[in-house]
Amino acid sequence: MYPSLYQINTRVLLTELSEQKGKATLDDIPDDQLDQWKEMGFDWIWFLSVWTTGERGRKVSLENPEWRKEFKHTLSNLQDEDIGGSGFAIAGYHVHPNLGGDEALKRLRAKLNNRGLKLMLDFVPNHMGPDHPWVSEHPEYFVAGTEDNILQQPNNYTRVMTSQGEKILAYGRDPYFDGWPDTFQLDYSNSDTVEAMKGELLRISSQCDGVRCDMAMLILPEVFKRTWVRSALPFWPLVTQSIHGGTPEFCFMAEVYWDMEWTLQQQGFDYTYDKRLYDRLRDGNTKAVREHFFAGLDYQNRLARFLENHDEPRISDTLDYGQHKAAAMITFCSPGLRFFHQGQFEGRMIRISPHLVRAPDEPVNTDIQAFYKSLLRVLKKRTIHNGTWQLLECVSAWHGNGSCDDFVAHSWLGKDGEWIIIVVNYAPRQSQCYIRLPFHELPGSQWMLKDMMCEDFYIRDGNNLQAAGLYLDMRAWQYHVFEISKIHQKRQLPATAVSGLS
Repeated sequence: MYPSLYQINTRVLLTELSEQKGKATLDDIPDDQLDQWKEMGFDWIWFLSVWTTGERGRKVSLENPEWRKEFKHTLSNLQDEDIGGSGFAIAGYHVHPNLGGDEALKRLRAKLNNRGLKLMLDFVPNHMGPDHPWVSEHPEYFVAGTEDNILQQPNNYTRVMTSQGEKILAYGRDPYFDGWPDTFQLDYSNSDTVEAMKGELLRISSQCDGVRCDMAMLILPEVFKRTWVRSALPFWPLVTQSIHGGTPEFCFMAEVYWDMEWTLQQQGFDYTYDKRLYDRLRDGNTKAVREHFFAGLDYQNRLARFLENHDEPRISDTLDYGQHKAAAMITFCSPGLRFFHQGQFEGRMIRISPHLVRAPDEPVNTDIQAFYKSLLRVLKKRTIHNGTWQLLECVSAWHGNGSCDDFVAHSWLGKDGEWIIIVVNYAPRQSQCYIRLPFHELPGSQWMLKDMMCEDFYIRDGNNLQAAGLYLDMRAWQYHVFEISKIHQKRQLPATAVSGLS
């Protein structure tokens, strides 16, 4: 089964609801909204930033000049109340009181589950916000620094008052950037820290059906040692085995980069971000995109395919309309988890920082909206939802024509024998190719190819399809989703059937 996930910016959603009906909590998310998400074909709803944050973390967000410049770019009429503080500067793994608390989340989860929807929440393993009680009560859980550290790396260390007196602690960070000054770095070389974080995750697992683990590779022993010059204890195998042992269906999804997806899959993650495919599609590198699908299905089935999320620029602002649609057809018709982001379907152009609780006013792009409506309808087909996937070979249409390299094509075979072919010309030019079809039943019959994205029909002779393949001559960024069916002699063809492909 290849599920679909929809990421919701919880605080932004509740701000919008509050503008309609007064202060809103998780209890105020309308039932018809939940019904709509189910009707759209989603299996998972990821509610971003439900956990408690604090005023110390928010103060950093309010006063950081570079961040505030970004916030002002997002919201031209920015007010202090629009800055809630980062949802990843966590002060406690309990639902923020302003969102309704843990009981409201429990009720929301029940409503989702009653509709066959599963709830995903955040887990941030690398750091805690400055308001978390551990900072004062257990400063030993965090990476400690020295006077030299503060002198030489003021962007990575700070002084903080704790119950044990003043301490120097490291900001949370990855090895390639300065620290995040609204966080403190957890120390995974300390067995007490590992046990404490395991306890947090075990408790979270009782409140949801899965977790998206922020920057999950940062606490791998090899990465932690490179960043902090100390040996971390293994964490992910410990917690994934523990939770899967009691709740096998619980889902772990990793935000991961640096080609460490397979490593985290082997440590118990059900899905890992496929940032490499996103990068190759953004860069328009068709050969690299096609070769990306050479990987085995044991790996691909556990990739989370996306075109945008809260960390990435909006895809409508990154790619033009034609390439955007072509990239979506490749991304979401592939095996793995299909990961969509709030605002993507409406063609929103402005990324919203996880520090903000309000979205800018933007017009809906009705063309993009109509495209995604058609795509979601296709993804609800059982054959694409739980069928068997195969990458297809594209060969030259004639000697010397190298435009076959512009194509990405794959097929889905349903359990009931249904065939679907997805083909995309991922290039800014008209291109031609023959696609080799892996269906042995083709000879001796006529076949109808129904394009599920536009309702056009095409007729092809099975002998020719078997011998030469399916010929395609496609415009720049054009795509087809063909549902293939045999034409029986007495069957009347649809009035819209046509004889050629263009």
